[in-house]
Amino acid sequence: MNLILFGPPAAGKGTQAKKLVKDHGLIQLSTGDMLRAAVASGSDLGERVKLIMERGDLVSDEIVIALIEEQVDNNTDVAGFIYDGFPRTVAQAEALDAALTGRGMAIDSVIRLKVDDAALMERISSRFAEQGRKDDNPETFGVRLGNYNKQTAPLLPYYAAQGKLAEVNGMESIDNVSAQVAAVLEMVKAKKASEKKGFFARLFGG
Repeated sequence: MNLILFGPPAAGKGTQAKKLVKDHGLIQLSTGDMLRAAVASGSDLGERVKLIMERGDLVSDEIVIALIEEQVDNNTDVAGFIYDGFPRTVAQAEALDAALTGRGMAIDSVIRLKVDDAALMERISSRFAEQGRKDDNPETFGVRLGNYNKQTAPLLPYYAAQGKLAEVNGMESIDNVSAQVAAVLEMVKAKKASEKKGFFARLFGG
């Protein structure tokens, strides 16, 4: 099972990802975590990443895909992966599809936590007033939210065209969102089981 979770800041994407890891044995592939782990490993790829980051440059899509491929190849016995922070562009999505196809895999579902931006801003503003957390600064948060919407906008029709986009109401309680995500996974499993059955039926003339 290969999943992509889309969700703006403060929508609870991290909470849902952790639950999927715990309940379904998936591995969460966070771009930032992978880059830090590569540098710490001291591998050839890690040294390349270290030099790029020390220069203050952005790590290329090619290197991020190489890190993803490395994780996939090193964890062949897991139930699947959650892609976090990647892809952010259609070009990255196409590169990820190609990398997975080469391994007989594919993205099974793209789950978007759909939120009301105005309600989310109100939630953050209230939390900032109560707790004073720097990352809840409404002005800064508004920029982050805007960037998220710009980044994901072209990706939604890309995955919708593949029949893989599912949307859940991210404004509900954690448990209700989890239930919606679980329902999506059940549909994905049922679809895969049906496709497998159909394949064998065609293979053996059933």
